[in-house]
Amino acid sequence: MSKLRSKYVCSQCGYESSGWLGRCPSCLSWNTMVEEAVETGTPSDTRYILKDLPPLVPLSQISADEGSRIPTGNPELDRVLGGGIVPASLVLVGGDPGIGKSTLILQVCSRISAEKRVLYVSGEESVQQIKLRADRIGLECSRLYMISETCFERIEAVMERDKPELVVIDSIQTMYSEKLNSAPGSVSQVREVTGNLLRISKKSGIAVFIVGHVTKEGAIAGPRVLEHMVDTVLYFEGDRNQDYRILRAVKNRFGSTNEIGLFEMTEKGLIDVQNPSSVMLEGRTENQPGSVVVGLIEGTRSMLVEVQALVCPTSFGMPRRMANGLDYNRLAMLIAVLEKRAGMQLHSFDAYLNVAGGFRIDETAADLGVVAAIASSFRNIPVSADTVLFGEVGLTGEVRAVGQSEKRLSECARLGFRRCIMPAGSAKSLHDTHGLEILPVSTIDQMLQILF
Repeated sequence: MSKLRSKYVCSQCGYESSGWLGRCPSCLSWNTMVEEAVETGTPSDTRYILKDLPPLVPLSQISADEGSRIPTGNPELDRVLGGGIVPASLVLVGGDPGIGKSTLILQVCSRISAEKRVLYVSGEESVQQIKLRADRIGLECSRLYMISETCFERIEAVMERDKPELVVIDSIQTMYSEKLNSAPGSVSQVREVTGNLLRISKKSGIAVFIVGHVTKEGAIAGPRVLEHMVDTVLYFEGDRNQDYRILRAVKNRFGSTNEIGLFEMTEKGLIDVQNPSSVMLEGRTENQPGSVVVGLIEGTRSMLVEVQALVCPTSFGMPRRMANGLDYNRLAMLIAVLEKRAGMQLHSFDAYLNVAGGFRIDETAADLGVVAAIASSFRNIPVSADTVLFGEVGLTGEVRAVGQSEKRLSECARLGFRRCIMPAGSAKSLHDTHGLEILPVSTIDQMLQILF
């Protein structure tokens, strides 16, 4: 006879313990142990596992056809996915509530359903509510089938019966398995259901999209192992109160990591924006101190982004440092470099940095632009509107080389910029300047002399 007992599971890594721990021994996270009830009994007979073992297949005899990808009908989403949906793949889509996850996936399902059988499983809305949203944004769904269900065993039975080619689970935190006694959304349930979906996807060749909620810190709710199990992880970025959304590939086994797609939220749903640089620079006020254009590489795409800085005397004993769209620690480090290597007395000034358009910068190539924006605001001297900067800044004030310089210059020339300040190490290997005036620098002092 089975009995119930309690165990404690880490919500970050899935580590299990018989008692509560303040700190997880596996991932070293604090206060992440969650109590769950488990059913114990006699171990099941697993001898059947040794039957019908799969044969060994040489890698050279395995065919991989790139043409088997399923196009979504949305160029931006296809770019982020690496060229379309790969059959038998598991894709996790996360983002803040109301940012457009369900809307985008419903649009994709509508387009794919014209040629393939699609199953949309909703655990949060009724099928009538989804129909109202589809009518509102003007979707036609000829072969899109809907069910409102949260029990995984019942969903699996529907998948085996109707054999869809694409399945959407919205959302994974509402699903549960009858094999576990824990509540839906718990660590064990999320891990169990996702593992079963992975098994079905690889065995039957069904592509599965999973919608995941996020925590207040911006991470996918549930165990961290969830992101390791899936093939692709997509995150929606941006403010839901703004029109533009950024979809970023955090993980992709079938394409470029950190690839982004830009979308605009309209009355007809999400519309792809194929020229992100123009959108990011839209509304920019030229010849204003603290405004600088930076050349970035996101995945395989070259982009230009405006970085804004505001430096003003502090009213407090401790100066404030605030960053929107850039890592705070990175901003603090660059300010320290300016104080030590360029002699700027910023210790009595507040410094605020903003990346226009709700974009988030992770590439170190933006360092030179951030330093220029801070110096421009501090000295109250604008940077020329036809100038673009990129380059990594080290702690000694040196400007280090970055990759794919020609792709960045091509984007600058396309948008009408005339000159570029870049690392001297990158300028040496240029084959084509694309008609731009190249100003190579080795230190931030050289950059400041050119600008001011």
